[in-house]
Amino acid sequence: MLAGKIDTLFRIVRRPNREPYSNEEVARACREATGETFSATYLWQLRTGRRDNPTKRHLEALAQFFQVPPAYFFDDEQGAVIAEELELLGALRDSGVRDVALRAVTLSPDGLATISDMIEAIARREAGRGQ
Repeated sequence: MLAGKIDTLFRIVRRPNREPYSNEEVARACREATGETFSATYLWQLRTGRRDNPTKRHLEALAQFFQVPPAYFFDDEQGAVIAEELELLGALRDSGVRDVALRAVTLSPDGLATISDMIEAIARREAGRGQ
């Protein structure tokens, strides 16, 4: 579970140029924030579940780097809410998704419901085709 949370941060939270952060640069920032040992290998082990016992300070440093509340790691209920928000932010990075979302802001509730139904129908059709 911890590995998935950390990996989600790497997958969704990106540099301004949309490139992912490396284990080394995140580990370096965490070392600087905590003053403790924090290697890229250790971070890789946390991301892959090979280690699952980080210190509270390490998790707080990760939260600070990725700009999420520390509760993301410590509170399962709040962590789930934050993960959903991260997924939404990740989806909005796609210019096509962002364009649709911005256009939908001005629609009535009935219009939004119609668009939602259309998206559901298309998603089912594409899932049936294996796309």
